Amino acid sequence: MTDTGFGLIGARQRGNWVRLRTIIWLRWAAIVGQITALVVAQYFYALQIEVGLFYLVVGLSIIANLVAMFIFPENKRLSERENLLMVLFDLLQLAALLYLTGGLNNPFSLLIVGPVTVSAAALSARSTVFLGAVAILVVSVLAFFHMPLRTDADIVLRIGELFVFGNWAAIVIAIVFLSVYARWIASEVHTMSEALQATQMALAREQKLSDLSGVVAAAAHELGTPLATIKLTSSELMEDFADNPDALEDIQLINHQADRCRDILRSMGRAGKDDLYMHHAPVSAVIEEAATPHLDRGKAIHFETMPGIDTDWPQPTIPRRPEIVHGLRNLIQNAVDFAHGHVWVETGWTDDKITIRIQDDGPGFPPHLIGRIGDPFMRDRRGASERNARPAYEGMGLGLFIAKTLLERTGAELSFANGPNIQDPAADDRGRCGALIEVSWPLNRLDARFGESRMPVGANRPFDS
Repeated sequence: MTDTGFGLIGARQRGNWVRLRTIIWLRWAAIVGQITALVVAQYFYALQIEVGLFYLVVGLSIIANLVAMFIFPENKRLSERENLLMVLFDLLQLAALLYLTGGLNNPFSLLIVGPVTVSAAALSARSTVFLGAVAILVVSVLAFFHMPLRTDADIVLRIGELFVFGNWAAIVIAIVFLSVYARWIASEVHTMSEALQATQMALAREQKLSDLSGVVAAAAHELGTPLATIKLTSSELMEDFADNPDALEDIQLINHQADRCRDILRSMGRAGKDDLYMHHAPVSAVIEEAATPHLDRGKAIHFETMPGIDTDWPQPTIPRRPEIVHGLRNLIQNAVDFAHGHVWVETGWTDDKITIRIQDDGPGFPPHLIGRIGDPFMRDRRGASERNARPAYEGMGLGLFIAKTLLERTGAELSFANGPNIQDPAADDRGRCGALIEVSWPLNRLDARFGESRMPVGANRPFDS
């Protein structure tokens, strides 16, 4: 069977493509700024600058822009390598201008940090490290080799060697710090974007399955009458052709196939009929529906219902939303994956809260990762023993993130912890030693009966005479 799943779009395929038109407009802005700085320095401050060489360097940028505008289409997107070459060209062009205008004595030398920061935000880590190294090398060269700035009185404008060293150190630190900072933030944004994309795909899949089940249920409902007619007619024909063995065998086959079609439609339409006609269900029924795909995986799943001590209310009725079903299903799957043999799903409620606790008898969460559980792409499953324990697992570290995101979307609060140590003889139940996940909702966010009279039904009282 052909795999039609496209998966997530990788960082280089999605976030690191920059339009050529964007680079062109940014370069035009830089060119205007460079020419403006030259005019101000020459006519307002009477500085002696190698105007010919200056315009030669700026002209190279103008030529590069014009070539890019007339040769390539406006909607062209640059690849990783093309982006690297464009940013490297801008870095070297700026370095050439600084060489002509005093090197690190020029206050505009700080602008050399810009291309490296852009690379950190848009390109890969390898490209950023390369550009950072080139920028540091350029700054180091400019500290010693440059053309001096002179006034019209032939006075050389320079700062003390200590300040030159300070400028060099500040620029190098800015290159390293801003690159790491921009890379870190961009990586966080890209990671969260990809994780939310995966969450949306999971929710869309769950909604599509729910809608498909509804269609199947409607088809089963509509086909029920003709199948019943075929069944009834074939039964009558069997009585009429009881003395004709050949015809009787064919009629029995029709009767049997009608029963088979009815059973198939009934099994296919059961979930859809529930989704179509029962938009709300008791919380325990929703939990069992979420756990259904994992009931036959060789692990015992124990469902426990424990109403609060101080409440007289029956079991809450909650909406069967795809977010709730899929989120709980991911949590139960995680528990079944790591359980040795048992998973406990406890449902409790009070007058103002619904709580679901999912716990297993497995190894539990790694203690150093408990504070980060629910972050996207967080995995700690590299050992061969864990791969053997989960041979069918090919996850990306998104299961708990998707579950957490979907459930929080419905107003839930999640907490993660580990149960008592299995080696602890003082533990009340040493079997429940694995991961513990608690999901809780305010009752008014889920219970379908909220807003109606919340007083328990009492005994009927006669009217006063």
